[in-house]
Amino acid sequence: MTETKITARNVDVFYGQKQAIDNVSIDIDDGMVTAFIGPSGCGKSTFLRSLNRMNDTIADARVTGEIRLDGEDVYAASMDPVALRARVGMVFQKPNPFPKSIFENIAYGPRIHGLVQNKTDLDEVVEKSLVKAGLWEEVKDRLHDAGTALSGGQQQRLCIARAIAVSPEVILMDEPCSALDPIATARIEELIDELKDNFAIVIVTHSMQQAARVSQRTAFFHLGNLVEYGETSQVFTAPRNEKTKDYITGRYG
Repeated sequence: MTETKITARNVDVFYGQKQAIDNVSIDIDDGMVTAFIGPSGCGKSTFLRSLNRMNDTIADARVTGEIRLDGEDVYAASMDPVALRARVGMVFQKPNPFPKSIFENIAYGPRIHGLVQNKTDLDEVVEKSLVKAGLWEEVKDRLHDAGTALSGGQQQRLCIARAIAVSPEVILMDEPCSALDPIATARIEELIDELKDNFAIVIVTHSMQQAARVSQRTAFFHLGNLVEYGETSQVFTAPRNEKTKDYITGRYG
């Protein structure tokens, strides 16, 4: 049985007067990959960022409705956004390693969140995170080199390792492969498949082929609305909504 990790009910997101998300309700389950698809500007990244309050960083953004993580109200006054983002990590479109060593990129989060007691613990967290991100063998002999000196695909895996290091429950990925070549993309997709056993993963992607390959559930967004949500195989082979069918068959988008 899958367990629901995040529940969103009647969520609206506004940028000033402009409504970007309109009355979206969805459940995100643990132990699987959920893909958000839809044309550019349809609200999928905006909705993704509302799940860990990244929209708080935009001055005129406003979120209404209810988003709960394991039953806790994400937007409650008592919820610390920094602690929330440790539980619901984010991997961005463009790899963004800190201008620090590979080791320090991973060590930073566990240190500031007080997750390690000593150097031995820290070394272990760094190694485990890099192993999980499929990067350890490539970097174990150069942990003190700059993270920014890695290739694009390696940098993205470093960012995934950095997210994993604080023991999140959910990993949000906003088009994590759009800046990568096909070989690096395939490696990230393999990694997503491996990670789903330990995390709830939500990925925004412009590639329908990628959504079909990596996800078990797919949500189709259009003009700020959630048009259809279901098993990935059903959404792609037997969409219930005409708009979904038109998008998947390439009539627009």
